[in-house]
Amino acid sequence: MLSGVISYRILLFLIANNGSTIGLFDAVAYSDSPSRFGLGSGIIPMIGEPIHMQQRHLRNFYILVITQTLSMLGSRMTSVAISLQIFLTTGQAAPLLLVSFFNELPAMLFNSLAGVWVDRWDRRWVMMLADAGQAVGSLLLMLSFLSGQFQLWHLYIIALMQGVFAMFQEPAKSAVVTMLVPENQRNRANALQGMSHPLAGILAPALAGLLFTMIGLAGIVFIDLLTFFVAVAAVYAMHIPRPPMSEEAHAAAGNFWRELAGGMRFLSVRPALLGLVIYFTIMNFLLNGPLDLMIPYLVKITGSETLTGLVLSAESLGGFIGAGLLVAYSSRIHRRINVIIPAMLMVSIMFLILGTSHSPLVLALAVACLIGGLQIWTLFTSILQAKSPPDLQGRVFSISNQLGYLGATTSFLLIGPLVDHVVEPAVRTASWSVVAPLVGDQAGAGIGLVLLVTGVIILTLTIVTFAIPAVRHLEINLPDYAAVPEETATATAP
Repeated sequence: MLSGVISYRILLFLIANNGSTIGLFDAVAYSDSPSRFGLGSGIIPMIGEPIHMQQRHLRNFYILVITQTLSMLGSRMTSVAISLQIFLTTGQAAPLLLVSFFNELPAMLFNSLAGVWVDRWDRRWVMMLADAGQAVGSLLLMLSFLSGQFQLWHLYIIALMQGVFAMFQEPAKSAVVTMLVPENQRNRANALQGMSHPLAGILAPALAGLLFTMIGLAGIVFIDLLTFFVAVAAVYAMHIPRPPMSEEAHAAAGNFWRELAGGMRFLSVRPALLGLVIYFTIMNFLLNGPLDLMIPYLVKITGSETLTGLVLSAESLGGFIGAGLLVAYSSRIHRRINVIIPAMLMVSIMFLILGTSHSPLVLALAVACLIGGLQIWTLFTSILQAKSPPDLQGRVFSISNQLGYLGATTSFLLIGPLVDHVVEPAVRTASWSVVAPLVGDQAGAGIGLVLLVTGVIILTLTIVTFAIPAVRHLEINLPDYAAVPEETATATAP
């Protein structure tokens, strides 16, 4: 989701993906069974597509995943190179945090507005323009370095610009998956797409570190530009079907603000679905700040930068394995909620272990299991894909994304001062003896307490949220929407 920022946020904002039982190139005709999808208000009838068209859509999906993964790898390499360049020239970490802030600011403030345009426009062109806009940002950055006139404010402006384009790309990409992949294969397809995040996380630091000494930052940015070009060319060459207008979108049609309100209204009249969105928003708040403390925490607990690096290497590996398990067992996932619940319970337990353990091996296993468990975020996106009209999904995903960014950014703003000015100083006070048996009283114990409390809160909220029958059974109670291409719907209309 973020074009140039290395962070756990990329793993947490895994925008969307589902799959299921058969190989992606296996053709499965859409069913018209009303018992499966219901025929209530706003439900688009399921209309069978020719097998060759389904195969074509799935091939396009694979091409999209591969080219977007290359683009993500290029962007992640640029992020590593920028981090090295800035730290080597300034010796400061604050500019890197500001880059992250400016990159996320557009989505935090205006993502829901972008969703209206994503639903209005051809999503193929939205994705192309989004990639092209981010490529222009990379080009400007390369020119700034080559000119010898680079200043930090150049980087902030470029990060802000790329954040604007990324704000359009993510909801469009999530909605496109709905149109390219049949519902019964989305779990697997989205898990495959989700694997690109940890894969880039594994490869990008090694490649960037190797190339940085050979071709410098400008050379790495040029490689990033090439990956953007490949991504744009691939989308331009493929056919992405457009959905016909649903009853919900028709009811919200009109001016910009009426259409925006239509997306909000869709969620508000479905309290169970809205409740799930709010749950994941709160999880974004709880997860991002504490996870951002992982490096200083591990350095203090292990006393070794080398051990810290080894423990953190388990992060991307765990994410890759977690996504791989979703791919392998997607055919057995009939109710996604039944996978989300135990995965989030496992995440909460891993936080408890991280806060109380001092063994590098145990910490590495806990980090791997935690990030692996968070891959179920793709199942949340799959639920939104299935339970939202395809022509309204730009707005639905944008609203969900904006809430997620607000939760994550608020977490970053609060957790640092909390640790620096409240929790860590408390370790040296007499009252710390109350919690010392759990987290110890060594350096980093304050962060350990934050991780422990985070685990307790996630555990409690997960149990409480999914104890609500409407949320637990929303996949049964809410009908699915059929992803019928506009041309198919028109051709079969009476």
